[in-house]
Amino acid sequence: MSDATIEKLKGADWVAPDCSGMNFFSIDKGLQSGMAAYLPEGLRAVVEPQMHRLGELAGGRLDALARIADRHPPVLHPRDAAGRDLETIEHHPAYREMEQLAYGEFSIHRMCHVAGVFGWPEVMPPLVRYIFQYLFVQGEFGLMCPVSMADTGLTLMRNQGSPELKERYLPRMLSNDLDQLWRCAQFLTEQGAGSDVGNIEVMARAEDDHWRIDGDKWFCSNADAEVILLLARTEGAVAGSRGLSMFLVPRNLPDGSRNSYRIVRLKDKLGTWSMASGEVTLDGATGYLIGELNTGIKQIMKTVSLSRLSHGVRAAAMMRRCLNESLQVARNRQQFGRNIVEFPLLRRQLMKIMLPTEQALSMFLFTGHIMADANNGNAEAESLVRILTPLLKFRACRDNVPVATGAMEVRGGNGYVEDWVNPRLIRDAQVGLLWEGTSNINALDVMTRAIAKVRAHETLASTLQNKIEDTPGLPGQFKGLLQAQVERAITFAEEVADDPAQEDKGRLATNALYHATSAVLLAWEGATIGSRGGDASRLLLARLVIDHRLRPQDPLASGENRFDKAAASILLNDVPASLAEVTDVLAL
Repeated sequence: MSDATIEKLKGADWVAPDCSGMNFFSIDKGLQSGMAAYLPEGLRAVVEPQMHRLGELAGGRLDALARIADRHPPVLHPRDAAGRDLETIEHHPAYREMEQLAYGEFSIHRMCHVAGVFGWPEVMPPLVRYIFQYLFVQGEFGLMCPVSMADTGLTLMRNQGSPELKERYLPRMLSNDLDQLWRCAQFLTEQGAGSDVGNIEVMARAEDDHWRIDGDKWFCSNADAEVILLLARTEGAVAGSRGLSMFLVPRNLPDGSRNSYRIVRLKDKLGTWSMASGEVTLDGATGYLIGELNTGIKQIMKTVSLSRLSHGVRAAAMMRRCLNESLQVARNRQQFGRNIVEFPLLRRQLMKIMLPTEQALSMFLFTGHIMADANNGNAEAESLVRILTPLLKFRACRDNVPVATGAMEVRGGNGYVEDWVNPRLIRDAQVGLLWEGTSNINALDVMTRAIAKVRAHETLASTLQNKIEDTPGLPGQFKGLLQAQVERAITFAEEVADDPAQEDKGRLATNALYHATSAVLLAWEGATIGSRGGDASRLLLARLVIDHRLRPQDPLASGENRFDKAAASILLNDVPASLAEVTDVLAL
């Protein structure tokens, strides 16, 4: 900003703009590098135009709709005009338009289930779906919960549903016509059954060709969905999780009449205001068994795993929106005669926002990439997905909270005002710590199941070491540093997992695995793209992860950190860097 321009600033001219009008795909160089590394060229040619379109919408029309829907949350109408207990939920037209974009225009819920989306002759690989989620959530977070439940519900129905249920429900669950679409919800939680689903009290009793279901469900997101999947205990079943079965409960029965359950109220939540979460009482509701009796916990764990990965993607997306907003402020807010991006303390704060954002991006890109092989029965890929999913859910959702707060601080007082997007980002960030398992639950999943039972860390260790060895152009000294950090993290995690007395270190060990893994992935992406003549700057992020997340530092040590400053100059200025340039900076 020139001195002449500064002299002309008055009143509102001083206020830094937000990201409205930006294309969130075109400005995301990390995403573009990741796509080049993980997606085949032919598929990229098909989906990139659609991603450009969604990126433009996410920063434009979708962003505007999300702001409206956030201020006009759903309203429950318990009765109709004649006094019938039909419980309808009124959604603002802005929410319905967002549904049209998600389900209709982009088919996010079904692109991995039907061929032909965007003209691609096969079903889309999982990574493509997650990238579309990532872009969509940068405009709107709340709706992606119902979209994700539709996708995971389709997976469950296709794998476990009877031929009769598939014939009756799948065509409309797979529709991208909102007038025909049957949305999906999953009602699991009860007052006494949160993390411990073995406490579920909702009961199902057999009656002719269906079941009658009674009881209360406590957290029911997308409460007015046409298709509900829920866990219940059948009469005479054993106690605990082994006695649970999965049921499909339709909102309306085949004759068009309303099923026997009531939406008692909508939750007054801290965030995700656009999406209806309620409490439901089932009073002899008609349900249909999915799969075999007493296998519900196995079925739902697959669904929960997919939902956890989706939550990690959503956290990555919200962090990216926070980073975009922070950079927009820093590059346009002028104080004391300079743009504030020039101030050293703010540059450090921006890097603290950028680093976890880019870590989460690399983690979900790799996990989504290998999920295709896992879905095809590759045992090694299944093992990797088993450990990477809770790692991503654990750390990305935790990082999202301080990142959102940091972005508010960068904007200053305006970031505390509802005219701007920052308050919504802060509110919505919190739910990632709760849905599909708290941080403790996900850390325990890594330690007591993925490592202690499945030994998935061994597959992860060999995969990471092979990536380090096979990465072209990776400087030798830095390669050794990466190898050492992977070995330390794996050893520590195994020791903690194999010793019940060290359960209190489970989160530390989960952190170590996440950071070591993301450092390797960032290094691989940077060196791979750099060796092709592209931007190698993600290598710098890998070094920052090691320095600030894995290696001990004396907080009271003085002296200039030359590497941090050189890396920030490249990363904050969004300047592509060659592999040779990055190698020189790594040597500092």
